Amino acid sequence: MNGYWKKLGRLFDPASAIRHPKLVSHAANPLPIFINNNIFRIFYSGRDAENRSSVGAVDIDIVNAEIVHDIYEPVFLHGEKTTFFSEGVSIGCTANFGAQTLMYFMGWKNNGEQHWHGQIGALEVHDDLRLSLAFPYPIIPLSPNDAISLSYPWILPKQNGTFQMWYGSTVSWDAGNGEMLHILKSASSVNGRKWENFESSIPYSIGQAQAFSRPTVLAHNDGTLDMWFSYRKGDGTTYRIGRARCNEDHLWELDLKNAGIDVSESGWDSEMIEYPYVFIHDDHIYMLYNGNRYGRTGFGLAVWVE
Repeated sequence: MNGYWKKLGRLFDPASAIRHPKLVSHAANPLPIFINNNIFRIFYSGRDAENRSSVGAVDIDIVNAEIVHDIYEPVFLHGEKTTFFSEGVSIGCTANFGAQTLMYFMGWKNNGEQHWHGQIGALEVHDDLRLSLAFPYPIIPLSPNDAISLSYPWILPKQNGTFQMWYGSTVSWDAGNGEMLHILKSASSVNGRKWENFESSIPYSIGQAQAFSRPTVLAHNDGTLDMWFSYRKGDGTTYRIGRARCNEDHLWELDLKNAGIDVSESGWDSEMIEYPYVFIHDDHIYMLYNGNRYGRTGFGLAVWVE
């Protein structure tokens, strides 16, 4: 699949109206769920004054770029101190398991030291689009295999009825150039609850692409896969959106030069772009993404052009 992402503009700016105290800034990690016609409820991770993130939502007509309903109240709050998501809920993706839809997220927690750590949990998406905690524990916790911190999951159903997950795992907070090494790994499951086969998946390159976050995967009819993600090089450059391709032999390779999208010359996404989410609507391939300051300036939309 060759082409580029045509930017359609910013859809939502959290600074455009008075916000709930739990959503005073940021609209990071946009995640769409179809409602009807061209209207999607786009969930996002907003922050309070102490930088704790909860889940907000806004209904948007993505064709006309119009906000239909800006939901004032958070739809899911970060947890109490005893929970694995006490400092934040950063959403990744949804996946359907029969009649149940789960929204997978990274739960943040401060460990009293210099760095936080994340673990992967799941929310249940109800028919009326309410969210509730599906399990009171992380479905992928820290372990000897992933000992430091986990991040944003993406799940893809496979033709054999199983599920594939890609997620981030911190190898080191400093890979020798002042930047962390946070790689993308994969896991598999038959039910979306128990995961196994945790393996390194996407190749990384110190000084080129070493700090990955929020993978989003598009499956093609020929069995190949495209992945977009945000990444940092380790040279001081802020987040950019990169790309990897998986061939029919299930081998991934980086294709950063053909990501098809970059920062703008000016405006809300001129300093960084990150946290992509790719989805299909009316035979068009769209990408939701964040701009400057990790989502503080809101999120925008792009469409794939061959």
